[in-house]
Amino acid sequence: MSDIVISGLGLVTPFGRGVEPYWQGLLGGRSALRAARRFTAPLYRGEPVGEVPWEPVPGDAPRKSAYARAAFGEALRAAGLAELPDGAVVLVVGQAQAQARPQARDRFRAQDPDGRPVAEEGEFLGPEPADVLGSGAGSASPRVLHLSHACASAVFAVGYARELLRAGAAPLAVVVGSSVLNRYEYASMDVVRAVGRTAARPFDAGRAGISLGEGGGALVLEDAERARARGASADIAVAGAACRVSGFKSAASDAGQVARCMRDALADAAVDRLDHVHAHATGTGQGDAAELTALEAVAAERGAPALPVSSHKGAIGHLLHISGAPAIAAAALTLRTGIAPPTAGLLAPEPTERLVLPTAPLELAGARTAAVNSFGFGGNNASLVLLRR
Repeated sequence: MSDIVISGLGLVTPFGRGVEPYWQGLLGGRSALRAARRFTAPLYRGEPVGEVPWEPVPGDAPRKSAYARAAFGEALRAAGLAELPDGAVVLVVGQAQAQARPQARDRFRAQDPDGRPVAEEGEFLGPEPADVLGSGAGSASPRVLHLSHACASAVFAVGYARELLRAGAAPLAVVVGSSVLNRYEYASMDVVRAVGRTAARPFDAGRAGISLGEGGGALVLEDAERARARGASADIAVAGAACRVSGFKSAASDAGQVARCMRDALADAAVDRLDHVHAHATGTGQGDAAELTALEAVAAERGAPALPVSSHKGAIGHLLHISGAPAIAAAALTLRTGIAPPTAGLLAPEPTERLVLPTAPLELAGARTAAVNSFGFGGNNASLVLLRR
């Protein structure tokens, strides 16, 4: 069986539209986290957040749909596609589907005790598929599925897409989603004391919590031979995946479950090396400590004396359900360029034995494999292994 590859990537982040501004921001060690210009919430205290710096055209789709549509369009163009082929599957990831059960949606909005909507139209609620696809659907009628696995949703969707493609159930799959800063999701993170009052500093000894961000992401997945026949990129394969709903603690603070998920993904990939990890690392005390413990264990088992580990969340914040998209993009570009980006905000790295936590771009000569970790509430654990052919 031919590899399932990532033939197209698209992003909207607090660095702006496109994969390239995001990648250059990561390589430069820059942070786009600032006090909000647009976002307001009753509990918001002025801490740094990652806001997208551009606004959709007035009268266009809501911002959440617009961010997803922009990422979707970039991913299609990167894959050399003018539109989706017949039979394609679109996996929309997010908290809730906007067009589903409109009566329940209206009741949800009416629950604010002050008579205000809990979120602006299209912010907490998921993007409408029609708004996301735009002209990219062409004359095709793609099957649209909705997945929600907390902050691991995007990586779960990539694993699911890989299985669909390997089974011959679709010629091509697109994973797409977006997040927009809103009072409901902000409150849900604040109530569990996850939000930091300063910018997120993943893996830093002085880390104090997450910074929320917003944006959109999209990935085109297909059989390598199909991509090559069209002249599209086919060098980054999704070699292994492990998606688990398990654990008696929050997934991000259960070192045993994190390590198990990584082991399963590496076993699925059948690779004999691990050159880089793009970590979940949100900047919380418990979560980062658990992931470091798991990474140390996996590195020791594989005899890796100096395993480079990066995170993007100190640069753009935590994009919640779609956070796996910038993580996968960073891992893919690390393999393509041979450079691991630093982790923005990392000033005093936690002591490690077998891990390297770069504070400046790190050259990785000959790097071929990278793992991507993504964990969420409810015991949602997901790891991918990417392989550069």
